Amino acid sequence: MDRSFCRIRGLTKAFGDTLVLRGLSLDLPAGQVTALMGANGAGKSTLVKILSGVYSRDGGRIEFGEQDFAPAGPAEAIRAGIVTVHQSINDGVIPDLDVASNLMIDRLAETDYGFFLKRKGLQRAAREVAAAMGIDVDVRRPVSELGVADRQLIAIARAMAHAPRLLILDEPTSSLSAAEAERLFGLIERLKAQGVGVLYISHRMSDIRRIADRIVSMRDGEISGVFEGAPLDYEGAVTAMLGHGLTEADLTPVAPGRPIAEMARIALRPGAAPFDLTLRSNEVVAVTGLLGSGKTALARTFFGLHRPAAGEMRIDGTPFAPEGPAAAIRGGVFMSAKDRASNAVVADFDIARNMSVPFLGAFSALSFISRSRERASAQDLIGALDIVCRSDRDGILTLSGGNQQKVMLARWLSRSCRLLVLDEPFQGVDIRSRRDIGAKVRGTARGRATLVCVAELDEAFEIADRILVMHDHSVTAEFRNSDIDVGAVLAAVTGPGARAA
Repeated sequence: MDRSFCRIRGLTKAFGDTLVLRGLSLDLPAGQVTALMGANGAGKSTLVKILSGVYSRDGGRIEFGEQDFAPAGPAEAIRAGIVTVHQSINDGVIPDLDVASNLMIDRLAETDYGFFLKRKGLQRAAREVAAAMGIDVDVRRPVSELGVADRQLIAIARAMAHAPRLLILDEPTSSLSAAEAERLFGLIERLKAQGVGVLYISHRMSDIRRIADRIVSMRDGEISGVFEGAPLDYEGAVTAMLGHGLTEADLTPVAPGRPIAEMARIALRPGAAPFDLTLRSNEVVAVTGLLGSGKTALARTFFGLHRPAAGEMRIDGTPFAPEGPAAAIRGGVFMSAKDRASNAVVADFDIARNMSVPFLGAFSALSFISRSRERASAQDLIGALDIVCRSDRDGILTLSGGNQQKVMLARWLSRSCRLLVLDEPFQGVDIRSRRDIGAKVRGTARGRATLVCVAELDEAFEIADRILVMHDHSVTAEFRNSDIDVGAVLAAVTGPGARAA
């Protein structure tokens, strides 16, 4: 097979007056993993959707297997051998169907199955696909009942069922544990050996170091750098992506103020070790740990979405036990959810309304919403967070994933609160956006307590004054982010350790 079996030449795409792809040219070799890096809004998603048949190109040429490639839709792209697992998990699964139907969705249309589906055969084939991915789940179970990580694995396994020639993975490990990610990497290695090309879109340098054969950087709708050969030039790839070098985060921990949020003898679930936690004014506290460690349960407890098995909470010294998010908000606790697609973004609303929706009363008089005040607030936040859009009236789904994430953050920064809880605020965002978000969170932290749940240690180091580590739904270690021993933090994450000063 030709090593450059997918060739892209002079690709262009515009939406209205906005030129998103500007004559992009790229080769994707067979049997190699090409890591694609680019700031949010660089055009990565548009490129992927053209290859996937979601969008048509305006200009340029794509050759796939020495044939002109211009799919009329996603089904035609899949038949040609280009299979995509999108960043939004719900684009890869159908929550209302069971696991078997999701994994074997294309078989449902085959004449052999007809109106009365051969469920046992379908389930048996689905179990084989799941076993190949190392997924241990009842294939009769509805996908809507699964957690985010299992849904991600189902989406990836569903892609594998198509026997791809070019597999496109967009931030595939964002919801996976280290063990699950390693299973995915093993699968990618096997696909490479079979001559499958992989386009791997990620901002996680740990992923790129582990799996990439080459790195391609995008900026402003064009390829800004291609990096091949060992060792790969990661710093050069980041510089090409941003257009300038990336300075190290310069963080000096603040002096914490008085206690704002307190947990006493909290057990997040039956059998979990109880712990105490104090979050103070002015400080940003990051909590990290492996998938399933309890970070999200901790965040949801503060927001009234999870009821602990034991213990009590206080906000500003007053007992706090919210029955739900509305009560939490009234008590001064705001939370930006982990899964923005399911729990945060309101698809039918524009950017301004997505920002204001929890606080419409603040923009209302006599039951009428002041659209001008709502838009003025949104425009201020768009500028403060450098959200890439044409107008605050743009639909939220027209934005890249990273810019949607910024809108969700802007929503909760638009009003003051006593405790701000951010669950995975950096999920799916590039390095520059991560720094933008971190700077905004820290820059507005005075007078409140801030708790940030993060998956990656470097995210914690860049934003926090203090770092907590969780294991088995309990806080097991604590570090002040000054002259920190990275090895000690890593050891605490990978195995329970003693509390450190």
